[in-house]
Amino acid sequence: MKLIICKDKFSLAQAASEKAATAIRNAQLTNGKARIIAATGAAQFEFLDALTSLQGVDWKKVTMFHLDEYIGLSDSHPASFVKFLQDRLTGKAGIKDTHFLSAEEDLAVVIRRVGEALSSAPIDVAFVGIGENGHLAFNDPPADFETEEPYIVVNLDEACRRQQLGEGWFRSLSDVPRQAISMSVKQVMKAKEIICIVPDARKAEAVRACFEGEISPLAPASILRTHPNTTVYLDTHSAALLKPSTKELRFGS
Repeated sequence: MKLIICKDKFSLAQAASEKAATAIRNAQLTNGKARIIAATGAAQFEFLDALTSLQGVDWKKVTMFHLDEYIGLSDSHPASFVKFLQDRLTGKAGIKDTHFLSAEEDLAVVIRRVGEALSSAPIDVAFVGIGENGHLAFNDPPADFETEEPYIVVNLDEACRRQQLGEGWFRSLSDVPRQAISMSVKQVMKAKEIICIVPDARKAEAVRACFEGEISPLAPASILRTHPNTTVYLDTHSAALLKPSTKELRFGS
């Protein structure tokens, strides 16, 4: 794992998007197509805007998998991650081969169908973030590091739910769902390459816990340190609490 610290979230987005585009192009050259996992949330705004603005990416040869989704929201709800991805990635880029976790369908059917498609071939690159509580996807602490299931139903802890409220997706904490479908930790880690986008000061404590503490289910994204082809993009605000020595480290490579 490699840490890259950028001046601000805009330079972070540009650097991460160029890395992502290269991964997609390389997969298409090798396999004729690229299979990607896409994250959501406010931290991904600038990255997805930069990525969909780049030239030379053949989006028609991309298959996209959904990382996580609330249980109980319609796909048209402002906080729906289906809507988020349609508005900010698939619709803008023109990706047609999509595997959404629609909350409007039968839960077991969605988990089985998308999980089978996800497991049918390797993922070339996964775009992820880190939550304010250190979560990876919606795997809040203590995360399940052992399950082999591609997708699982998870309970969202209060810190996670407050983050969603703070980002402006909901009017009150009581409106934030208490459960979600999440890609499992092991499934995320099966991706050939992981690009982790983590801007903003509100993520600084989680970044320190994940990259200076123990690798533990209590800091779920700490598991990224064991992946040999992960690049974590931070800005000066999200990296503010890291020791100078940590900023120079490469883990698991």
